Amino acid sequence: MKKLLKILGGLLLLGLTVFGLLYVIYNAPLPEGQSGREADKLAKKMLEAIDNEAYQNTRFLEWSFIGGAHRYKWDKEAGKVEVTWDDYSTVLYLNDVSKSFVSKINSTLTAKESKDIRNKARDYFNNDSFWLVAPFKVFDQGTERSIVQLEDGSEALLVTYTNGGSTPGDSYLWTLNSDGFPKSFQMWVQIIPIGGIEATWDDWRVMESGAFLPTSHKLGPMTLTMGKVRAYN
Repeated sequence: MKKLLKILGGLLLLGLTVFGLLYVIYNAPLPEGQSGREADKLAKKMLEAIDNEAYQNTRFLEWSFIGGAHRYKWDKEAGKVEVTWDDYSTVLYLNDVSKSFVSKINSTLTAKESKDIRNKARDYFNNDSFWLVAPFKVFDQGTERSIVQLEDGSEALLVTYTNGGSTPGDSYLWTLNSDGFPKSFQMWVQIIPIGGIEATWDDWRVMESGAFLPTSHKLGPMTLTMGKVRAYN
């Protein structure tokens, strides 16, 4: 038993040391930006580059996340999304989650289990859909936009979500091409203790509806795949 505790203590110490090194190397403070008309203008430039009009007119979106573990079919017009993972299947009503349907293969769920699964499906959707459509959400209710001057003289768009979603208060700094097309963002989010971690937004495809959507992201050594992405009417 003492040997096991010694091993566990050593692993814990190693983990804390590695985290400390990563924190020192990669952690960056949230930058300050200038809000106002110019920030909104830059945000609109990004929306125009990715054809926001085509996205807004798109009814159905399909994709998956975490190697296909979470699967989605979103009916934007009806405000509902089919979410499936493991043995669970839900029809999630985004404007009133309590009306959502929940099922599990070969099982009967209690009322509490159904509520827990509905909430989990909502949290999965909030996170996983953000990796698909985040650039289109820069004017969502509760967002704040500002311009940040980068060291190379270019301008980046800082977007903070003051409410809504599962983790209000998160901020994202978008780096854009000269035409406004998104290349990457840095994140200051509650679920990641290191601020300023960067993820790419450079694997875009034109969908059936004409909207631009990403099919993968690089996050350090990891690649986050979006599965077979579809957008259609």
